[in-house]
Amino acid sequence: MPPSRAGYLASGQDADLPVVDAHHHIWDLRANHHPWLAEEPPPPFRYGDSRPLRRNYLPADYRRDAAGQNIVATVYMEAEHDPADPLRETRWVHDVAAREGLPQAMAGAAFLDREDAAEIIRAQAAFPLVRSLRHKPRGVTSAEAYEPDHRMPGSMRCLRWRAGYRHLADSELFFELQTPWWHLGDALELARDFPGTLIVLNHLGLPADRSAAGLAAWREAMARLAEAPNVLVKLSGICVPGQRWTPELNGWVVLEAVRLFGASRCMWASNYPVDGLVAGFAEILSGMRAITAGLPRTDRLALFHDTAARTYRIPAAEAVPVG
Repeated sequence: MPPSRAGYLASGQDADLPVVDAHHHIWDLRANHHPWLAEEPPPPFRYGDSRPLRRNYLPADYRRDAAGQNIVATVYMEAEHDPADPLRETRWVHDVAAREGLPQAMAGAAFLDREDAAEIIRAQAAFPLVRSLRHKPRGVTSAEAYEPDHRMPGSMRCLRWRAGYRHLADSELFFELQTPWWHLGDALELARDFPGTLIVLNHLGLPADRSAAGLAAWREAMARLAEAPNVLVKLSGICVPGQRWTPELNGWVVLEAVRLFGASRCMWASNYPVDGLVAGFAEILSGMRAITAGLPRTDRLALFHDTAARTYRIPAAEAVPVG
């Protein structure tokens, strides 16, 4: 029998816990152009050298990495495809899903400060698997460089960027936000100014600085953001450059996010193959299971299955085994 909600609630055993992977990538570098996976020299990358990712990563590769991990559904995240044609990536993912049985939902790309923002958003919304869109807003590279009164072009405070963002409400798509924690004040303003648009914060606000001061500042920013009821959080992408992914390294960050937002607003994701640079798939997922072992069963079910299934509208996700 495949893992199921009822089975897990009855047993409490990890073997019965169904998992929705709320954020992963696939790519075919022969068929599609991803500039960050082709340019020389490689553009700056938060985990260091991105060259090991310059290989095809297709559903067969994902299934091999995720084998035995109770994955019952997956969500594809746009992978910075050629910005000249963001719909090409979406069409390709739909073709893959029709052949391969994954993903069950996806986040597409749009460029909110472009003239064609409204057109692209409408076109993306017409695809059956698209639930959300991502456009990484411009920001600064350190907390020290952040200016509270900034109006950076391309940022969440840019009027042109916000004009594009406004179209999300009409499309019924939500927004995938990837930004470092020192820009979460901008995100809180965005959430409050557009309360009808859901924001899913990717990768926990990128808490790479694990010093006491860095963690305290990250927690303060996350606590403020948690005040906005239309913000959810992905428990993913929290690797620290040069360090292996371990429960000891990441446990406090994960549990603090759950305490701040509640399990019903948090979801696990692998961020594979990117996070494969620092750990195996099983290492990350078993580490997350270990970190959350002390939480109530209903909370763990929310983190690993229910929040993502609800957010990405994946019906009866436990009935769609991926592996």
